[in-house]
Amino acid sequence: MMFSNLRPLERSSRLWRFDDGNADAGSDGPLALVRTMCLLALRHKTLLIACTALGLVAAGLYANSLPRTYVSSATLLLEPRQAAIPGLEGVAQQGLDLNRADSELQIIRSERLLSSVFDSLGLQTNPELGPQAPTEADRILSPLHKLWGGGETSGGEARPPTASDSTRRLETDARRAAFSNFAKRLDARRVGQSYVIEIEYASSDPALPARVANAAVSAYIMQAVAFKAQAVLAGGGALQGRLDALDAQVEAANEAMKRGVLPAIPTPDADARIIGAALTPLSPASPRPKLIILLGGLLGLFAGSCLVALNFAFDRKILTADELARETGVPCLGSVPDVGDGPASTGRLHKQQCHYATAIRDLRTSVEIACSTLRSERSIVIALVGWSSGSGVSTLCFSLAQLIRGSGRYVTLFQEKEWPERSNGEARVAAPTSLADAAISGGQQELLFRNLDGVAVLPIHSADKKANLFADFRSPRVGRLLDAARLQGDVLLDLPALDASKDALALATHADAVLFVATAGKTTIGEVQSALQQLRHARAKVIGTVVTRANL
Repeated sequence: MMFSNLRPLERSSRLWRFDDGNADAGSDGPLALVRTMCLLALRHKTLLIACTALGLVAAGLYANSLPRTYVSSATLLLEPRQAAIPGLEGVAQQGLDLNRADSELQIIRSERLLSSVFDSLGLQTNPELGPQAPTEADRILSPLHKLWGGGETSGGEARPPTASDSTRRLETDARRAAFSNFAKRLDARRVGQSYVIEIEYASSDPALPARVANAAVSAYIMQAVAFKAQAVLAGGGALQGRLDALDAQVEAANEAMKRGVLPAIPTPDADARIIGAALTPLSPASPRPKLIILLGGLLGLFAGSCLVALNFAFDRKILTADELARETGVPCLGSVPDVGDGPASTGRLHKQQCHYATAIRDLRTSVEIACSTLRSERSIVIALVGWSSGSGVSTLCFSLAQLIRGSGRYVTLFQEKEWPERSNGEARVAAPTSLADAAISGGQQELLFRNLDGVAVLPIHSADKKANLFADFRSPRVGRLLDAARLQGDVLLDLPALDASKDALALATHADAVLFVATAGKTTIGEVQSALQQLRHARAKVIGTVVTRANL
């Protein structure tokens, strides 16, 4: 069958496809994205598991390095304001509203109330509230702070401080720093939209939060009752009994504040009722190791997913036959496992592993189906080419030649270069020639084939560099040599790598079927597309691709 009757589309592309109508049927839509993500996750599961485990370990170490914080809270319920002087309840009693609740919150957060609690409990000497040692980040940034503030000078000459001034300044600064840290750790808030106020304190000391929260409640009650006591005292001595009752409540609240507990006697004049005492916490409220570790695992998984996505975007290496067919639109005719590349891998096919022999047999069947119209008329010329050396093209060609020879057909193999002498001591020809030598000799030089396991083998390139330089593999002379070899049986061309020589394109034009060999994990999609484009421009008849070193 000649190719002079090809349609214009076939003549321009020289690319044979299977099922062109369904080539892009499954490449669109969100299902393809989900399928690709699942395949990437399975393919890089080791990386994802490692990143997740690393995130879990890092989060666990971070959680264990954090100081334990204990939290305790006391609650009180605001009540309608009662009159300080008996007999005026109907006039002075005030109802509750949101404005009063917000006002009471500001009273609890006021510096006056907090300082009374701070001083009564003697927290100025608490090492937790004092100046903390500088962190590593502070040590690193301290030169920048000095450099930034080094240019600031005062307007006049400052009097050098005395020893007493420095001592007082240090004491004042230490108290301010301790009180500031204390105020940050104490929090007062409303519970929802109710009139319940919750006072909470956090500390690394398990016993301190309950003392501070109870002391703050007692200070609030003492302040409210003391205000009423002052109002009664201003009313005169006729209300001495009332004044004594208020003084007793104030004294009880003051004593409770100093001890960090609740008042020992009822305080009905506080306009608030204590509904929950602060208790010593049994376990730290923070950090939450389980939550931190879970978050670390999620961050590790996310980081691993980002690495996989970046690798997929910038490192487009072929890994499977389905991926190769999907990305290029060219059918993949076979996946062949790794058996090496070179003379050590050219043993008889039946000595190879079962998976490899089965893959070669399936590849031969796929080629026979693709070239069925040619096979009915004559022997065929099959060319195999890879993008770079070391892709296993030579081993694949010889294994395919062995399989065809085993089926009873004569096979001629034009290999990329002559392999050294076999280890079994097989004799070599006295004067080996090459296809390049025959091309420049005008067909006058006799081709001396080497018999290797029943396969007639002849190297394409010559040992003479000058012959390789002047050889034109597109000349009709080379075509006649290949036709002569075709008369005896099938011909296999082990073409040079495309990135090293354009001789592969010249020889591919003489083949009836061209197979591009991609190496799994090495050949990229861009290289495959570039190779197919070069073969199309050379008008080579590409029938499919092959993936070598696939995990079968």
